[in-house]
Amino acid sequence: MTRLQTNPAHEAIPDHPPTKEPYLGRDVIFDYLRAAGIDRMFGVPGTNEVPLIDGTAVPGSGVGYVPCLHENIALGAAMGHARESGRPGVVELHVTPGIGHAIGNLFNAAESGIPLLVLCGQQHSNLLIQEPLLASDLVQLAGQYTKWSYEVRGPDELALAMQRAIKVALTPPAGPVFLSIPWEFLIREVTVRPTAAVTRVAAGFTGDRDEVGRAAAALAGAERPVIVTGDGVGAADAWDEIAALAELLGAPVYSEQLSSYANYPKDRDHPWLPDLHWQGELPPTQQAMREVLGVHDVAFFCGFNAQAQVVIFDWDEGPLIPSQLRQVYLHNDPWEIGKNGYGEVALLGDIKRTLPLITEAARAHPDHRPAATAERLEELTRLSQHRNVAITEHGRAVLEDESTGITGERVALELARLQPDLPAPLTLANESISESGMFQRHLAFDSPSAYFSTQGGSLGFSMPAAIGIKLAAGDTRTVVNVIGDGSALFYPNAWWTAAKFTLPILYIVLNNRRYQTLIKGLTFIEQSYGWKSTGDAGYLRIDPPPELSFVTLAAGYGVDGAAVEDAGELAAVLAEGLRVVTEERRPYVVEVATIVPDAHGAGAARLDGDRARSNGVPPRLDVYFANTGGTEDPLARLVHPMW
Repeated sequence: MTRLQTNPAHEAIPDHPPTKEPYLGRDVIFDYLRAAGIDRMFGVPGTNEVPLIDGTAVPGSGVGYVPCLHENIALGAAMGHARESGRPGVVELHVTPGIGHAIGNLFNAAESGIPLLVLCGQQHSNLLIQEPLLASDLVQLAGQYTKWSYEVRGPDELALAMQRAIKVALTPPAGPVFLSIPWEFLIREVTVRPTAAVTRVAAGFTGDRDEVGRAAAALAGAERPVIVTGDGVGAADAWDEIAALAELLGAPVYSEQLSSYANYPKDRDHPWLPDLHWQGELPPTQQAMREVLGVHDVAFFCGFNAQAQVVIFDWDEGPLIPSQLRQVYLHNDPWEIGKNGYGEVALLGDIKRTLPLITEAARAHPDHRPAATAERLEELTRLSQHRNVAITEHGRAVLEDESTGITGERVALELARLQPDLPAPLTLANESISESGMFQRHLAFDSPSAYFSTQGGSLGFSMPAAIGIKLAAGDTRTVVNVIGDGSALFYPNAWWTAAKFTLPILYIVLNNRRYQTLIKGLTFIEQSYGWKSTGDAGYLRIDPPPELSFVTLAAGYGVDGAAVEDAGELAAVLAEGLRVVTEERRPYVVEVATIVPDAHGAGAARLDGDRARSNGVPPRLDVYFANTGGTEDPLARLVHPMW
């Protein structure tokens, strides 16, 4: 895990010696990029940006240029590079179409707290008042999804703008920043050559001591505590710290919906099973979320960002977080603390540094009762053992059954079987939206950033992100991108960049020829409102010509691959893909023809909540997998259950 470095040692940087060469606006930009340790720029060439891109070819530039065939690919790749490297991702875009094309992943980056520096070439400054070709108010376009947006007004502003932009991008909560630069400023001389040093705000601040005490008192005295971890935990690399608190309280732990990190560790001894505390992501429906949280008396929301990841909300049903639940918050982002509910305790502080203070204060508090914690841990252990046996037996049954087609879960299970033999740890870029929980459940992650997704929900992020992740990680990680066919159709031209740089990434496309997540959503809408679609909703199917496949698409961009339809051949095809990636060191695509299991067949989750609820433990703890043969559709409660 590369934690975001926001406060390295401050070193004096000497002034540049005088030079006879002209010092141009673009030179300012590269001096600041080097000062921030940035070595890649992603983009799509446009005439306005040619002088900027040309700067990467200057001897000693230290910044390589990574061309892409679409702006949203470039921005997505910069996202992956930023997440893996811990430094801002840099992308150049071209005027109005450039920022327009990239807005989906800019939104994803903003929602997921990924630091980006977006440099957008603007038209010639003397033309702007005349409304020239492609020009618009770029700052207004980007402003909604950035921490700071600005249009530079002259070459001498570039140094101040670059210093401020990088500082703002890295200061928690991290996020994208945007600079619009009229292109002629890039090739005009700068009056004074700046000292390219970037202010780094010290972010490791601990929370207020009195509020730490209040948080400890609330948690120590809780009868039925629950912890909800958000991306703030993953960004802080605070696995050990949050696990220590969960152990002290004997509390179950949920992750926020659509987490972009792995925000809680798997079982340390058996990393292909969940830790006894972790219950997966919160359910994405109002009723189920209220049921999960409603059996508790105190909730600790730690780094909690995704607070309303539901499709439908009915005011009559009550808030997503039940009002009787005492809410305790810790975050380094004041906006997220108690955003949608009353935070009885509201702690602003660095999560990694403040969590141990809460844990120790709760341990020493007179209301802390070790015997009560032991009872909760005993019940968690019992339920966890029951769950893990069910997961193991179910997984074995799925792998042994070759009579049916391939489910997304089978792909996850086969990949998990191959994972221990990988030469480098796995990083998963996950955009298998309708199968996401399967890959979270079965794969092992050794750090929060070993799992990459986004909270924004705008499709088309993972194929580009895998490029940036691999460029930043090099040989230290095995990068696998799992993606649904609907998402993969957004930007297959990402494979052009992967082939151009011979990036060893394994792309696994789960092809069920439908927008399965939307079909699930449609089912939920029908059940909630009694509204019926016209006919069989054929518009949610993806039926390409029979001869068209993702393997042939990839081949057109120079990437080899294989397609598999037979469950008995899946393991061998995945193994070959991993061999090509790890030994031959080139990208490879595996297209898997997947089926969608019947809601009551293998893989359907049934929630036995009565017994668990009687013990004050959330119903999702007591889960088993079976062919229920019943009539209750689990989608009525949960669109895509984790367990």
